[in-house]
Amino acid sequence: MKRPIWAAVTATAAAVLFSALPANTNPLTGTSTATADETGPVDAALFDKTADGSTIRVNVLTDQRTDISGAAEAGTTLVSYDTVPLVTLRVDSAGLSRLQNEPGVVSVTEDLPVPPTLNESTVKIGSDKAAAAGKTGAGATVAILDTGISAKHPFFSGRVKTEACFSSDDAAYGATTLCPDGTTDQEGPGAADTDTGPCATLGSACSHGTHVAGIAAGNGSGLTGAPTRGVAPGADIVSIQVFSKFDSDNYCGAGSSPCVLSFTSSQIKGLEKVLALKSAGVNIVAANMSLGAGRWTSACTSDPRKYIIDALLTEGVATVAAAGNNGYSDAVNAPGCVASAVTVGSTTDDDQLSTFTNRGPLLDLLAPGTSIVSSVPGGAYASKNGTSMAAPHVAGALAVLKQTYPTETIDGLVSLLATGGTRITYTGAATPRIDVAKAVTAVEPKPVADTKPRAFRVDNDKDVTIPDGVGSPAPGPSVTSPVTVAEYPGNASGKLTAYVDITHTYRGDVKLELLSPTGKVFLLKNTSGSDGADNIAAAYTVDASTEPANGQWNLRMTDIDDVDTGKLNTWSLVFPTPFEKTTTQSVPDTGTLTSTIAVNNIGGNASGPLQVYTNIAHTKIGDLRLTLTSPDSKSYVLKPYGSEPGGTLQTTYGVDATDAVADGTWTLKVSDSASGSTGDLKGWSLGFPSYENQTVKAVPDKNYTEIWTRTENLSGIASAKLQVYVHVEHQNLEDLKIDLVAPDGSLRLLKANGSPNEAGVIKKIYTVNVEGLPANGWWKLRVDDVTTGKTGTVNNFVVRF
Repeated sequence: MKRPIWAAVTATAAAVLFSALPANTNPLTGTSTATADETGPVDAALFDKTADGSTIRVNVLTDQRTDISGAAEAGTTLVSYDTVPLVTLRVDSAGLSRLQNEPGVVSVTEDLPVPPTLNESTVKIGSDKAAAAGKTGAGATVAILDTGISAKHPFFSGRVKTEACFSSDDAAYGATTLCPDGTTDQEGPGAADTDTGPCATLGSACSHGTHVAGIAAGNGSGLTGAPTRGVAPGADIVSIQVFSKFDSDNYCGAGSSPCVLSFTSSQIKGLEKVLALKSAGVNIVAANMSLGAGRWTSACTSDPRKYIIDALLTEGVATVAAAGNNGYSDAVNAPGCVASAVTVGSTTDDDQLSTFTNRGPLLDLLAPGTSIVSSVPGGAYASKNGTSMAAPHVAGALAVLKQTYPTETIDGLVSLLATGGTRITYTGAATPRIDVAKAVTAVEPKPVADTKPRAFRVDNDKDVTIPDGVGSPAPGPSVTSPVTVAEYPGNASGKLTAYVDITHTYRGDVKLELLSPTGKVFLLKNTSGSDGADNIAAAYTVDASTEPANGQWNLRMTDIDDVDTGKLNTWSLVFPTPFEKTTTQSVPDTGTLTSTIAVNNIGGNASGPLQVYTNIAHTKIGDLRLTLTSPDSKSYVLKPYGSEPGGTLQTTYGVDATDAVADGTWTLKVSDSASGSTGDLKGWSLGFPSYENQTVKAVPDKNYTEIWTRTENLSGIASAKLQVYVHVEHQNLEDLKIDLVAPDGSLRLLKANGSPNEAGVIKKIYTVNVEGLPANGWWKLRVDDVTTGKTGTVNNFVVRF
């Protein structure tokens, strides 16, 4: 996040080197080039390295992922990626020449392996005061990309929740994997544990990650000989091992093998894992990379890590990078030179720059990094120096601030650290040393409110009397009933439906109109003298695709004649699913058709039951198998192979997809198992059922009220993760007991009466287990006021499946 006054810029970088220094040792010297070759995407130095016929590992960044296959033909693929337009290859000189001229290739850099280079510090940055105020990073997660972590170290108190290992194995470099199971990619418990596998035999070589994690999130409460705490002692930890063991003096240095080094490719795999976890709902706030190399005086724009670091920032994860230990006065290492990274330099306990720290205009923040005591494997504690020690102070601070300001963006949290910090002035620049205590109290925390789910049907069941008309020819006065839409992006639907329930003694007298937020009038029902005495219970569909969806919609009712009277009982505005594909696609005989739909602005996880409609015409339906895959690769079989004859399959399937991410690309696969039958997928759609009632109802004193919504025509059954959004305002929230009433009459407690003893507002999403119940029926919110003296209102109720 290189910024004047904290405004983001763009960037990228090169190879990696630990920026940790054992206590009382000299700074390490970076080995990467400061700039890239300007004549083509291939770094010119790479041609020199392969001139003798040898091969080299390179990271090939392309303009788009579709360009990867062409670039990969230049060599042997060593590492491929899930999201980044990148491939790691082994190439010779001829391969480099091909990459130099290959369309779509942006940069080619060496996948260079490079070597590794609390009490007082946490008090210095005020995290002791933050912890005393209950701000410990609880609910947030910090990811540590490093040499792994001693997962059972008492300083972590069981908070290492997720582990993964991406460790290259390359005989040409003398590199072997450090993953405990001997593979190059390992995920799950123990995957990054330094107490098992090769790391357990390397002594202090794998101690760095445990030390870094302790600074970010250690907790010494009740421990003898431990620091009091790290910066965020309540935060959870994700440990990702990104180093390999090297048995080559060419890379370790003369007489220094074996050693542990990290390939850039392994780091990118680790960052992709962080992105996947974030997308799956893990509240990762920061990914700490206490590593770096090279000399960059301006933002680097060709580093292969830039793409994934940018993507993480977009998803609300800060990549915190050490500035490096070369003592540069105007430069930092990569990946700290990536503009979207938060780059951290080191200070001493008396707020002087550490002699070894890199600094300059690319530096974002400073934090203590000299003589920092933290955890090391074996249940012990030790002192280390380096910007590696400074960076996790910032990663932990971001976790603390995320707990304090849960709706604030990463940019906003970094800005709080910067503006509240102590500015350290030096030649050529001034950089703030973080102060967590000031940042925690910088903004008066606002009440935390969950975002109301987007509903596809909005109800208003407030009774409205329709004024009696004045007789022909003049119409009577009109009356309106509103609903407000605020969660839909873009325009309304071409098939917007208004459902109306009116009781009236002569329906022919009543004219009904729908008014859009811009005031455009859609005629739903005109007056007609031929209509007799009857109620109005009907659905009217209009093309409102030119009108904005968000805003206040009104149902306007006009009685044109006198004598006859009536009232509006309820009305609903229904938005049909916008997620559909209507293009006809052929199902290949004995093959598989793949069709996709992009979903956006749902947020969180998908539905249970998710509604999946398919329209297929086929000469033998039994030959078909239908499978749905979510954006995060969860798979659901909609229809197995069977024995049905030919015909049309127009069916809605109800799928419990509450473990899947909602937003992203959903894939429907239609597989034909036998030859001789043909057909087409004529269309399919996805529906995320969510129902809202906006009727404001009083909560009577020492009594109860109910607000309802009715679901119908849903396929499937309700899940264990039904979401219920509640908006209630009351003079004493302690008085309220809130329940969900299911269609079978059973109650699910949402809020017991009790704290807080104060007036206020509840805007909260409750997750309710209604597994096995029918999805269709009347769902009600019941709000009980259990004591006398205070009143309030129910303002809103949403049921999201």
